[in-house]
Amino acid sequence: MKSLNDLDIFVRTAENGSLSATARALDLTPAATSAALKRLEAELGVQLFIRSTRSLRLTPPGELFLEQCRPALLALQQASQQLVSGEQALSGVLKLSAPSDLGRNLLLPWLNEFQDLHPEVDIRLQLSDRMANVYSDPVDAAFRYGKPPDSSLVALPLAPSNRRVLCASPAYIAKHGVPTTPHELSAHACLCFMLGDEIHDRWRFSFEGAPEITVRVKSVNVSNDGDAVRRWALLGKGIVYKAGFDVATDLLEGRLRTLCAEWTTEAVPLFLVVPSRRQLTPLVRHLRNFIAQRTAQLEQLAFKSWIQ
Repeated sequence: MKSLNDLDIFVRTAENGSLSATARALDLTPAATSAALKRLEAELGVQLFIRSTRSLRLTPPGELFLEQCRPALLALQQASQQLVSGEQALSGVLKLSAPSDLGRNLLLPWLNEFQDLHPEVDIRLQLSDRMANVYSDPVDAAFRYGKPPDSSLVALPLAPSNRRVLCASPAYIAKHGVPTTPHELSAHACLCFMLGDEIHDRWRFSFEGAPEITVRVKSVNVSNDGDAVRRWALLGKGIVYKAGFDVATDLLEGRLRTLCAEWTTEAVPLFLVVPSRRQLTPLVRHLRNFIAQRTAQLEQLAFKSWIQ
């Protein structure tokens, strides 16, 4: 399976823009990661990356290969997983924590699929926008947006390129119009998330490499439940600034529309977090691979166009 692993390293490196980040995510040395890319380039007979001491970017052939490689790699990984699951049945209890919006609207159907493949697996799912403490709370793993500040935790990337999306319903747009830049948000009704006593009403953006700006918005409705904020947006109550995966299906199906799409929004990469590598049981690893495949599939449905 060396070639499959090399393809996985290539895709991750292209997404991360960093050899060292890919090495950390896969528990490899930077030298082993670099060797895999060189081996792949030698097999293909083309240069995939332009490397310097400070940067790493795809060549034109590399960009073309990445576009074709992603769906092929996903199919190969799924086939491999099905073979493994057929040879060795997984069983046990998975105790998981996830943000409310992500959990209800994406993870629940994905976890149902996972159980269909592995019927001997039971799931205990805690949905809360309060960040679970994987040391003290009764959870095996937690889904989190943003890399945890505690460097002792193991954060397995699920969607490293996920970003926030500024969006509103067609009904709101028809009634109030479209802001052409984030600076105009002060004239619009905005829907905000609250964690503890802190209202997240300062939204950050950048444009074509210019310094990042912070816009303080007018919060008409506020909730400590991310799904409630999303539901207000669907009802046309205002504009939201949500993690892309929280509103992915709403955008795909036209219930929400992206605003100021030419502006770069805040990065909110999705991780599966465990206290230590000892907690990376075969069951947790299989779950992580399964969810990573599902997030990749969602990105293939033009999700990239919403978060650039």
